[in-house]
Formats: sequence, structure tokens, C-alpha cells
Amino acid sequence: MKKIRLLTLVLLTMMYGSVKAQIQKGNIMVGADVTNLGFIFQKSSTTFDFNLTPKVGWFIKDGLALGGYVNFGLHSVKDNGSDVTYGVGAFARYYVEDKNVRKLEFSKRVRFFMEANAGLAGANPANGTSTNGLNVGIGPGISYFITPNIGLEGLLKYDLTVGGGNSTTANHLSLNVGFQIFLPSAKAKQIYKSEKSGQ
Repeated sequence: MKKIRLLTLVLLTMMYGSVKAQIQKGNIMVGADVTNLGFIFQKSSTTFDFNLTPKVGWFIKDGLALGGYVNFGLHSVKDNGSDVTYGVGAFARYYVEDKNVRKLEFSKRVRFFMEANAGLAGANPANGTSTNGLNVGIGPGISYFITPNIGLEGLLKYDLTVGGGNSTTANHLSLNVGFQIFLPSAKAKQIYKSEKSGQ
């Protein structure tokens, strides 16, 4: 019964509001970027690719969110080992308010943003060059709000990792696709209190 109440509260929260309201100070953003999810089936080299970056952020002012992320990636080839990437750190996201940029938004459901991150990361291939250390990244993105509280996203990002390993630097350009759920902080607190009290 508690799960049904929780689901009902989340669905009601996602159905009401406007895009502008979701990026206001005090709101919470929860979601993930998903890239390279797939399989390749071949006789002698079956491959599995997966990369997931969950994020949670808080809007410290309208249009500006700060938060944290965790990254895990796996590229596995049968009989050839696995390449593992990982990362953890903080990010900042700014929804662009410039009038000239806003003119490019082709729908009221679309918002452009810039995202930057800093943290620790590593790339450790089974056979090859590894780099582990400080990671920084930046890139532009676009959100399309399929409901006022759920945004599908595309993010083009450049990442640089500097540190130890076989190579002191690693450069990475990626196109990430994902989603974010935007919750007013009052609704998030209500969901949490309801689950904690067991009502």
C-alpha cells in the first residue's frame, strides 16, 4: 500500500506545473545519462557496452543547479577482457536565459543548458593505456520536457582526465542521452515523510 501511495504522489507531482517552475530555486533534479547501451553478437567476439551516470541536483537559484554524480562504464568482449571506466564528483548546470539563445528553442517544452563537472575518474582497459585522476568536463545540452516534470535530454560533453597510469591524460568526447525528473522540494519532502512514517 505504501508503494501505491508513493507512486501516486510522484505521478501527481509530475503532472502539474510548468517547465519554468521546475527549474526554480529549491527544486530537486534526479535522473541519469545513459550511453553506449548495447550488444554485438558475433561468433567469436560478442560485445556488451554500458555506461550509466546517475545524478542528483538542487536548484540554488532559478535556472542554476548544483549536485553530484557517479559514473560507471563497461565495455566487455568475450574472451578479450573488459574495459572499465568510473567517476564520481560534482556538477553544475545552468539553464540558459539569454534572449538570443531562447529564440532557438523550437518549442515551449525545450530548454538549452550548459553543464560542467569536476571529480575523480579513471579508464582501465583490459589491454591498453589506463588513466586515473582528476576529471573535468563541460558541454552544452538540450532538455525536452515530455511532461512538466520529466525531461528527456541530450548532452554533448568534452571530458579531460589528468593523473597517473600508463598515460597522464585522457580526452573524451561523448554524446549522452538521458532523463531528469524535477520535483518541487515541498513535494519531495512530503514523499519522504510519508514513506518514513509508514502512512
